Amino acid sequence: MSRYNARTVEPKWQAAWEEAGIFTAAPDAAREKYYVLEMFPYPSGRIHMGHVRNYTMGDVVARYKSSRGFNVLHPMGWDAFGMPAENAAMEKNVHPGTWTYQNIEDMKTQMKPLGFSLDWTREFATCDPEYYGQQQALFLDMLEAGLVYRKNAVVNWDPVDMTVLANEQVENGRGWRSGALVERKELTQWFFRISDMSQELLDAIDGLTDWPEKVRLMQRNWIGRSQGLQFRFALHGAPDGIDELEVYTTRPDTLFGASFAAISPDHPLARRLEQDNADLAAFNSECRRTGTSEEDLEKAEKKGFDTGLTVTHPFDADWTLPVYVANFILMDYGTGAIFGCPAHDQRDLDFARKYGLDVTPVVAPADALAATFEIGAEAYTDPGHLINSKFLDGMSIEEAKAEVIRRIEAEGVGEGVTKYRLRDWGVSRQRYWGCPIPIVHCPDCGIVPEKKENLPVELPQDVNFSQPGNPLDRHPTWRDVACPACGGAARRETDTMDTFVDSSWYFARFTAPRANTPTDAEAAAYWMNVDQYIGGVEHAILHLLYSRFFARAMAKTGHLPDSAIEPFNALFTQGMVTHETYSTPHPDGGERVVWHTPDEVLRSESGATLRDGGGAVTVGPTIKMSKSKKNVVDPEDIIDQYGADTARWFVMSDSPPERDVEWTASGAEAAWRHLQRVWRLASEVAEAGGADATDADLERATARAIHDVTEGIESFAFNKAVAKLYEFTNLLAKSKAPAGARRVALRTMAQLMMPMTPHLAEEVWTLLGGEGLVSAAPWPKADPALLVEDQLTLPIQVNGKRRAEISVARDADKAAVEAQALADPAVQRVLDGAVPKKVIVVPGRIVNLVV
Repeated sequence: MSRYNARTVEPKWQAAWEEAGIFTAAPDAAREKYYVLEMFPYPSGRIHMGHVRNYTMGDVVARYKSSRGFNVLHPMGWDAFGMPAENAAMEKNVHPGTWTYQNIEDMKTQMKPLGFSLDWTREFATCDPEYYGQQQALFLDMLEAGLVYRKNAVVNWDPVDMTVLANEQVENGRGWRSGALVERKELTQWFFRISDMSQELLDAIDGLTDWPEKVRLMQRNWIGRSQGLQFRFALHGAPDGIDELEVYTTRPDTLFGASFAAISPDHPLARRLEQDNADLAAFNSECRRTGTSEEDLEKAEKKGFDTGLTVTHPFDADWTLPVYVANFILMDYGTGAIFGCPAHDQRDLDFARKYGLDVTPVVAPADALAATFEIGAEAYTDPGHLINSKFLDGMSIEEAKAEVIRRIEAEGVGEGVTKYRLRDWGVSRQRYWGCPIPIVHCPDCGIVPEKKENLPVELPQDVNFSQPGNPLDRHPTWRDVACPACGGAARRETDTMDTFVDSSWYFARFTAPRANTPTDAEAAAYWMNVDQYIGGVEHAILHLLYSRFFARAMAKTGHLPDSAIEPFNALFTQGMVTHETYSTPHPDGGERVVWHTPDEVLRSESGATLRDGGGAVTVGPTIKMSKSKKNVVDPEDIIDQYGADTARWFVMSDSPPERDVEWTASGAEAAWRHLQRVWRLASEVAEAGGADATDADLERATARAIHDVTEGIESFAFNKAVAKLYEFTNLLAKSKAPAGARRVALRTMAQLMMPMTPHLAEEVWTLLGGEGLVSAAPWPKADPALLVEDQLTLPIQVNGKRRAEISVARDADKAAVEAQALADPAVQRVLDGAVPKKVIVVPGRIVNLVV
């Protein structure tokens, strides 16, 4: 009997699929479409088992839907712009494009042996001029529609690399690459008006019923709708006749607990005051070295500077509050100014304790007394009633909010407003390797959009990175151009777009990747929306939110139908692939360690050691596969040793797909042994020969397998589908049915295994007489009549303890069930001649004997 040889079988079937073109998608009005998409990868140079798991999930869905008769679109591309390529260019003296395209080829070489049902004819990289030229066309259309504008904004500025950094690129106040102290600098930036769609984006979340609830919640929180009060304090002591300070609060009910007012270091008042106060200027400068993200501000030590100014409480003319500049206030949220109520906000409490400010509780639990309720180290943020608040005392929080807003509006110093945490999307990046912004700056005409016939505005190839900053600023033959409007001397915009832009519309481009416009109307109408989107939960906020915004913008500018403004019908966020970590002490001593790859380590009952004869290895925790920790398993090694189907089977079988899965060598070997077992069963049946036949028991088992595997795939419970296939294999191995009947069952099993292990399935299908490719065969259907069980298994309890179980006819009456239960040998041994006082038969459930 031949052994299944993945090394020869898998390339054979991949070539057959490619020759048949069965994964090449084309619109077909006669067939219902199904669009499957995994979040496309960044071409870092190597794929890992996390990629394998993600793309295998998408492949299982795509192959299954194709077998169900859907016209499937399953494309692949590359999210190819970004800083890593620019860093590689500096470190390795290579052009970012050269580095990127080589990585793409390397990753394709790794991916193709996995047998994914991808339509490679639609492949593109976001750094292809053909792609980013259409992105520039979108930008111009969005500019014309009023969805793009330019303004001054505070950004994270790296003074060494001379570039804007995203919040996630600021680590402990320093640039992630240069290590320089980051400054908060005001620059002129391009923005998308995403905040104008805040309520629309928020309302639409309720309709995303096939998204994980945790992702929907994260989206809601990021948009962050809040209803509050915006009002003006009377301000005293400010220069230039400034006599008001406008603040925004979501807790107007706590106004009687105020002990200070505070403004952002970037507030116009703070900037004006620092002109005459060197100490304040130094303080503001220090604050501007903190990242601009809310997380950075929350983690930072709360610091303030007393300006000497005061404001008057709106409900008490004799009550004044000091005005601080505080490092935890963002200029672009609310008004950039707050009043602090320390008793009911932890951030304000920490600040007040540091600077010796009053802490007056104004909300207390229902059972607390105003005279005795105090605030310790934690602010009170739970529900309660108002105390120490004059006319608000005794009210609920919501009643007090409404009353304060009513009185403030009546006084004409403010109004109730709705605000959103979501701010406009700044897309300007001062770097080379990104999509050029198609704008020209003319001294006479101002900001001039590039003409569409001149697109793409391509990046110049002759750049160098020998100096910090954006090389486009130093490239006169690219930078200096004629104005598209007047023809005079002008300069290109040298900022490039945030790479989030590239990935915010690629799903639409896949519908017609070679179109001369961003999309083709007919193709977009046919293929959109994405029916199943798959990716990591780490992209659950910004990527998905920006994509939702872009779909709306594209609909507004005529590039998508209105039906596609929510581009992803269903979303699945998969867990990570994890592995143990291995380390040895660093030769230099101290707490540092040397990390080792799994293939460098030998495991035994006595522990772990280095294979090269080195010392003992410390086995660390199981964590996400990481290049820095070297706990990465290379798919090529697994394919070479076991075959692609083993890797695919393992990542689908060991854990629910939404949870992490731990990669182990023993697990991979067990998966390989199972696939070998399936091959042996198929080989045995093939060698037995004979015509196809039927067997009643095997037909029922096959119908049940079809039903359960189908249900598992449909519900994304791939591990349950695999478990059912294990059961079916065991049943077939034990079956005494004729070889012809087992042949029929095994062909069905090949169809059921095809989404997970397509190469083995093709080989088994062909060996056992299946026609054509199993990848193109229709999905098997279970005869409903065969799913009805004629027999039931009922447990038998004697005095509350389970003692036996019996198999009875589904339609047996109570008397027959009772008689069968009393006649069971195990029950008779327990009774030992005693006669039960009661026999309780619960139909279809259980038999209880009381002795």
